[in-house]
Amino acid sequence: MDAPNTPPSLQSRGARVAILYPGDREARGNHTPENSRFADVFQALAARGVCAEPAVYHDDFSAEVREQLMQVDGVLVWVNPIEGERDRTVLDAMLREVAAAGVFVSAHPDTILKLGTKEVLFQTREIGWGCDTHLYRSMDELRGALPARLAAGEARVLKQYRGNGGNGVWKVEPVENPGATGATLVRVRHAKRGSLDETIALDEFLRRCEVYFSGAGRIIDQAYQARLPEGMVRCYLVHGQVAGFGHQAVNALCPAPPGAPPEAVPKNSPRLYHPPSLPAFQSLKHRLEQEWVPALQRLLDIDTRQLPVIWDCDFLLGPRDQAGEDSYVLCEINTSSVSPFPDSALPLIAEAAFANTRDGKGRTLSAEYSPPYMMP
Repeated sequence: MDAPNTPPSLQSRGARVAILYPGDREARGNHTPENSRFADVFQALAARGVCAEPAVYHDDFSAEVREQLMQVDGVLVWVNPIEGERDRTVLDAMLREVAAAGVFVSAHPDTILKLGTKEVLFQTREIGWGCDTHLYRSMDELRGALPARLAAGEARVLKQYRGNGGNGVWKVEPVENPGATGATLVRVRHAKRGSLDETIALDEFLRRCEVYFSGAGRIIDQAYQARLPEGMVRCYLVHGQVAGFGHQAVNALCPAPPGAPPEAVPKNSPRLYHPPSLPAFQSLKHRLEQEWVPALQRLLDIDTRQLPVIWDCDFLLGPRDQAGEDSYVLCEINTSSVSPFPDSALPLIAEAAFANTRDGKGRTLSAEYSPPYMMP
């Protein structure tokens, strides 16, 4: 039976979509839609009339996965930028090849490079969601500029070009008293789980940053947001439409309570999920959909269909304006492996996968079909 409201040109075409996520050889042999962590996504796709199948991935059998993907109409990808000891170099090359053959890939590796690296914080700093942000392309640039910014007395947050889980994200703030040798001291904390404050020489911290410039690496420098203890708002999007929210206290870089030891920093709270209709975030939703995402698309030359089927923007609270209203500062965009997400996103993900699936290799959907989530 065809899905309701299906255009006549697409009825009974039997679209096939693969859901790709990491695993070993045993997982590839044993995973089914029912025992996958994406079981809800499989169910939503089936309800929309899309036949979905698992595509468990590992670099060791990438050629086998490639052959599988060449037989489907689309693939939805959930793999972190760094997974264990591996990055996405092999996977991304394979996905580009699959996409070039006419298979819809989301998120496409080229879109991830535009949206999913920390450099986007620098590139989009002027569109309304930015703060004082700088980009260092080399150790010489970092050594030349960071000490002066710290000398102004305010904390900075440094972020490596690509990463996840807080890896390569540091809060750095000046310490008033010099060290015994007269060295400039800084208080630093890595955002990686379990890290504590350290007071070290600035030169030592700079040496730790050298690894982040390997290859095409670089570092983004943002002003620390003092309202971080009030929590982070994660906006989940399907293409250009907000599909839900997550709200969480994120304390990886929060200061310890006055007089308490560094280890007294409270742990992250559970993320609470909400539908896109949550009244508290309607202003943020409007600005994201009507102002910031369109500006992002124009700036980075990304068509709406090229936006990921599921992605998110993480916001911290910035300074209140003169009317006492909140401002928001973008701290990260996630595109590679956005999961979990609110249940409200599931039907939109399924609709987007359906709408973008190719009707046979190399032929796009009929021009008459414009899904409700598509922006002008």
